[in-house]
Amino acid sequence: MTESTSTRPAGGANSAVRGPRRARFTAFAAVVAASLLLSGCGIGVENATAPTASSSSSTSVAPDARAGLENPRTIAGPSTAATVADVAPIAKDPTPKLPVTMTDAGGASVTVTDASRILALDIYGTLAETVVGLGLGDRLVGRGSSNTLDSMKDLPLVTQNGHELNGEAILALRPTLVLTDTTLGPREVQDQLRASGVTVVFFDPKRSISTIGSQVETVAQAVGLDALGRKLAARIATELDAAKAKIAEVAPADEAEKPRIAFLYVRGTAGVFFLFGKGMGPDDLIDAVGGVDVATAAGITGSKPANSEALLATNPDVFLMMTDGLASTGGIDGLLKRPGVADTAAGQHRRIVDMADGQVLSFGPATPAVLLSLADAIYRAGVAR
Repeated sequence: MTESTSTRPAGGANSAVRGPRRARFTAFAAVVAASLLLSGCGIGVENATAPTASSSSSTSVAPDARAGLENPRTIAGPSTAATVADVAPIAKDPTPKLPVTMTDAGGASVTVTDASRILALDIYGTLAETVVGLGLGDRLVGRGSSNTLDSMKDLPLVTQNGHELNGEAILALRPTLVLTDTTLGPREVQDQLRASGVTVVFFDPKRSISTIGSQVETVAQAVGLDALGRKLAARIATELDAAKAKIAEVAPADEAEKPRIAFLYVRGTAGVFFLFGKGMGPDDLIDAVGGVDVATAAGITGSKPANSEALLATNPDVFLMMTDGLASTGGIDGLLKRPGVADTAAGQHRRIVDMADGQVLSFGPATPAVLLSLADAIYRAGVAR
C-alpha cells in the first residue's frame, strides 16, 4: 500500500464514495444490476456492445466514469459480489443428434447414444452450467455441491464430504450420461460407473476465460448439439467483450492504482488454506477486472500454502474468496486470526471480496456476468457486515 489508513475519507468504509464519486459509481452500479438481469445471464446479446458517449446515463457508463472514483487500493471494508442469475438457454427443448462418438480428455473413445438423464459433475460447476446454457437443463437428474443454479436447487445431491462423488447415489439416479473431469473423485467411482454400463465422458479440468468457448463446444459435441454449441460460444464471446469494455471504464488505467488482489482458497480452520497463482483460474479473473494478481506476480504457479511468509511477500490490497470458504473459517474475524493475514494491507483494512462458490470460478456461460459482479464489488466502497 502506498497510502496509509490516515488518507482514507472520514466516516469509515461506507463513506468512501461521496458526492460526484458516488454519482459516477451509481451509474456503473445501475449498468451492472441491469446486466445481471438481462437474458438470465450477465449481458443480453442485444445489449452486448460497449456503451457510447451518446448513450443515456441511465443505461450506460459515462466515458469518464473512472474520474472521481476512489482509488480502489484505499477502499476499506468487505464486499460481497452479487449472485448472478441463471444462464439463459441458447435454445428451448433442443433435440440432440445422437449417437455421437468422440475421444474424451482421458483419451477414451466414447459413444453417446442417450442424453435423456444427464449428470454433469465437476468442482467448478462449469459442466452443468453449460448443459443448462445449451437448453438441456431439464435433463439433469442430480447435482454436485458446486451446482448452485436456482434451476438445480431441488435436484438430489450426489457428492459428499464437500466434493467427493457418491457412487451409490449416482447409480440410484439411473443416469444415461455422466459428464465429468478429474477435479472430482475418487477416480474409482467414475470407473465404477463405466463398468456398470453408464456412458462417462471426461473433459479437460483446466479452466480459464480463454478456454470457455472450446469447453462449451466440446460439451455440445458430447450431447449431440454441435451447432448450438458454436452459437452459445459465440454469444459468450460477445458478452465477454461487452463486459470487459464496461469494466475498463471504471478500472484504473494507472498501474499504481490497480488493486493488488490475492485469491485465497480456504476450507475450515485447519490446513486447507492456499494462495492460487498462475494457471489456477483466478489469475484470469483478476486480470479481466483490471487488478494485479499478486500470486502470479510473485512467481507462484498453481497453489501454494498461504502461510505468513507467502502472505507478507505478496501483501495484497484485496483478498478474493469463495463465500462458503470465508464462512467456514469463521468469517472475516476468523480469517484475520490466521497467521499473517492481519499483517497484510488487505487484513489491516478488512478488504475481503467474496462471491458464491458455484459461480466465481465457473468459467462458463455466466462468466461475463461474474466479471461485472466482481468489478462492482471491487470498485465500490466496502459494505460493512
